[in-house]
Amino acid sequence: MVDILSLKESVLIYLDRSGGLRQLAEDCRPLNDPRQTEAVYRFRVLVNPADLLEVDPGLGDYVLHDPRRATALFQSVCFLAIKTLSLTDKIHTASQVRRTSNCRPVVYHLRFFQVMPVTFSLDSLSLRSFCFLEGFHHIRVHAPGATESATVRNDFSCTICSSQLKEDVKFRVLGDKQLVELIHADALDGLRGHQQSPFRYQSVTLFLRDELCHSMAIGRRYRVVGIPALVHQWPSLTWSVEANRVQPYLSLPTGRHELPSRFLELLGCLASSPWRFPAVVAHCFGSGLSPPGLYNTLKLCLLLSSVQSRTDAYDAFHNLDLLVVTADTLVLDRLMTYGLGLACRGVRHQASGEMFACLSRDQHGAGTANIHAGSALLASGGICMLGDLGFYKKDKLDHMQSVLESRSVSVFIPGKKYGEEADQQLSFSVQCSFWGLADSSQRSGRTDSAVLGTQEMGPVQAQLAETFGLVIQCGDRVGEQGVLAQAVHTLQQAVQPGSQRHPSSWEFSHEDYQKLVAHCRGLQAELSHEAKKLIHGYYMASRRARTQTLSCKMISLAEAHCRLCLRTKVLEEDAVIAVLLCENSVTLKHGASALVIPPDAVFPCNLGDPDGLQRRDAALDELHQSILRFVYTFAPGADAYITEE
Repeated sequence: MVDILSLKESVLIYLDRSGGLRQLAEDCRPLNDPRQTEAVYRFRVLVNPADLLEVDPGLGDYVLHDPRRATALFQSVCFLAIKTLSLTDKIHTASQVRRTSNCRPVVYHLRFFQVMPVTFSLDSLSLRSFCFLEGFHHIRVHAPGATESATVRNDFSCTICSSQLKEDVKFRVLGDKQLVELIHADALDGLRGHQQSPFRYQSVTLFLRDELCHSMAIGRRYRVVGIPALVHQWPSLTWSVEANRVQPYLSLPTGRHELPSRFLELLGCLASSPWRFPAVVAHCFGSGLSPPGLYNTLKLCLLLSSVQSRTDAYDAFHNLDLLVVTADTLVLDRLMTYGLGLACRGVRHQASGEMFACLSRDQHGAGTANIHAGSALLASGGICMLGDLGFYKKDKLDHMQSVLESRSVSVFIPGKKYGEEADQQLSFSVQCSFWGLADSSQRSGRTDSAVLGTQEMGPVQAQLAETFGLVIQCGDRVGEQGVLAQAVHTLQQAVQPGSQRHPSSWEFSHEDYQKLVAHCRGLQAELSHEAKKLIHGYYMASRRARTQTLSCKMISLAEAHCRLCLRTKVLEEDAVIAVLLCENSVTLKHGASALVIPPDAVFPCNLGDPDGLQRRDAALDELHQSILRFVYTFAPGADAYITEE
């Protein structure tokens, strides 16, 4: 008894120091309204175990190792405080004080535990009721960690005299409940298209109640502290978790990702030019799949998209979608699959699967609709690889075009089918970048046109191609030498895997590229005045020189190139690369403009030669001047904010 009184005294001291008593008084003030007729009143108490240990180590140990009894202890102290301070006259017993404990995130070793899973399905909202025991009547109350079958039943009896209790229905209080299916984040690695792990992962059902409802979104990763519950209904055994606290999962802070020393050494050797480091990184990318020097523009764009697929401090996702037009989809599909492994989360979508979301009936007795995430929602914060768009049916391509335009997907839930009185329309934000392939050898039946884009997109409609931020053409201009080089490289890799027919002084593993992209993704890029003016001038000039509006994200491209250079200041040279990629993309979709640039403007020469990088710098300098002349000619007043060189 002395120990319990001592613990209650420590609880009172902690509530006084942490502001809990002041919050309790504020929560009781609305209860004095005569219109309040409830029998149970909910109070939320914030408990930080670290602070609690400083007040009373014994109380902190009590909370960590026996949280249920500790919650009852806080309930008793709150009731005594309410009666002593006369905060309200509507509470007569401690049972009327329903406690909602909210512990700040720590790892509990016994009852509570912490997981960091990925949400891959959730159900629509449903209602539940609560109770407490009093006299020969009871009011339905949910105890933390209890199953629904333990709460919703009619065989309650008094714990003292064993008398049968009858529910007092008029005091039934309704609350919210939501079911979420969780799975380990490593389980998504099997969706990248690589060799699957021998491990098997089991999903877990999480119960969200009251204020925690709608605190989780499909495809996101969270830290969850909860109470496990086991239900043994012969012959099956089910396991679920009731959430006590939910927080978004945050990866390593900015700049904390390790950068391989080989890249630092390369950066030191190529520091004389702002263009050389990303060029060599792209040149050596995927050397086991294609010979160095082939598809360099595509490799650079894959790296830029991987770097730019990130969420900023305002929770806005910066996507960079790629559509690759090629006659050799096999090799490019392998390159894109290789690049998918660089994303923080990558999902390879199958044309026969569900891309966005689908519905099913809930299997936990709630009778509501269960919303399952498709590939795009599972790839939240990363990249969804679509593969060859020629394998998709027209209705799916139309749906894809609508989602790419709005960056959201709507799910219709018919009320009659899922036990609701009214139909529901839910909307989910699509926060991932898309990579797609278009086979240019498959003609769509259109007649040849002078506009380059209309005759080389294959089966992809121009409206769908317009929704992709960047369109790249690969393969058709490589010629017989490129085809022969790819054939020799493939045979060489089949006979001697891992060997390099074209030896390079710089060789990087896939793990090195993963660390590089992770490091670049964490850098915060700031747009310089010169880069901003060049992009603005090109945009204004293009609006006058073309009838179509630009859908290419030049600022995103410039920022991604800056990060890939391991810099935090976006230079005018980064803007030049963004303009060249954007101009090539617009030319493929709408034809050439007054700014005439070569098809492979970003990589105009072979980097395998000793002086290849120097000749590329000279070519990019000349293209830089061509962009400035284009801006001076078509952008009104450009000479006022861009200095002529």
